[in-house]
Order: sequence, then C-alpha cells, then structure tokens
Amino acid sequence: MTTAITRIAGVDEAGRGPLAGPVVVAAVILDPERPIRGLDDSKQLTATARNRLAPLIRERALAWQIEFVSAAEIDQHNILQATLLGMARALAALRPTPQLALIDGNQLPKVLPCPARAIIGGDASEPAISAASILAKVARDQHMTELDQRYPGYGFARHKGYPTADHLRALGILGPCPEHRRSFAPVRLAFESLF
Repeated sequence: MTTAITRIAGVDEAGRGPLAGPVVVAAVILDPERPIRGLDDSKQLTATARNRLAPLIRERALAWQIEFVSAAEIDQHNILQATLLGMARALAALRPTPQLALIDGNQLPKVLPCPARAIIGGDASEPAISAASILAKVARDQHMTELDQRYPGYGFARHKGYPTADHLRALGILGPCPEHRRSFAPVRLAFESLF
C-alpha cells in the first residue's frame, strides 16, 4: 500500500535578471486545510497584492523557507547554478521535509531531499509554486530597498537592480558597488572602465 503524498513543496525564485543583489529562492508547503485565495504568479500581481499575500502565506503554510544567494555566489557559480543551489538549500531547510517538490522552470538541482518535478510556467499553474514566487519576490524587493539605503545613488529601491536606463547611467557614473554581479556584462564593462 502506497502512502499518499501530502507534503508538496513549491519552489520559485526572484531576481535572475538583475545586475545587482541576490537571487532569492523560496520553498512553500501549503496546508490544504488553510487555503489562501488570490495566489498567482508574482509577476501578475501588484506589489500591494503581493505584500498582502506574503504574511498570509507565512502564517498559513505548513512550512516555508527563503534563501538568499549573494551576488558573490552568483559570480562564483553563474546565475543558473546559483539559482539551483538556492533551491536545494530552501528545500533542505523545510520542516517537515517535503515528499515531493514542484520547481518552476525546466531544470532541477542535482541534490534534493525529496523527488522533484520541473514545471515550466508552474508559478501560474501550481498554487505552492505561486506562493513561493510571492515570498521570493517580496523578500527580494524589501532587500533591494534596504540596499538602496546602504548604496545610495543607484536607485535600487526603484528598479530592484534590473538593467534600466537609470541604473545603467548610475553604474557608468558611480561604478559597481559590492552588490553588483561582476560576471554580468554591463557590470563587468563598468568595472573595467574604472581601470
């Protein structure tokens, strides 16, 4: 007789494309007894909706974990491997341990504490992945707002590290700060132009 799989973790990330800051990964095991209305891909929700849902997810989920993978780790491993590393860390830290992980995207980390499936577009189709995408996005946005205080002039609170015209202009004037990903071409070029 097989045991029913009830502890399903959703996993997603925020921040693969920016030039600065961490990539943030979240893993969430939702509680079927405590449903949360309004879950969706974080990119489809307003900041207000994400900020309303994030505390509900943390309160009602059976388990959740958020992992920050630093710019230095991204430079060391590359963005894909750093993201997969964050996913593995988030799943390994969940208590109770998940029986299955549903991971947004088309690749899986090599070492995981449970079986896993990659789901392209899972943040829009799987509620647990939607919940993870919301936690990751809210945590990253808050972190980038804090970095804006520490490294004024770049506009991190506005663009969250993405390569906007304002960010590229500031990067050209100020050069990279310690939170910039030196392995990303615009940052590398700005760094090289200083010497």
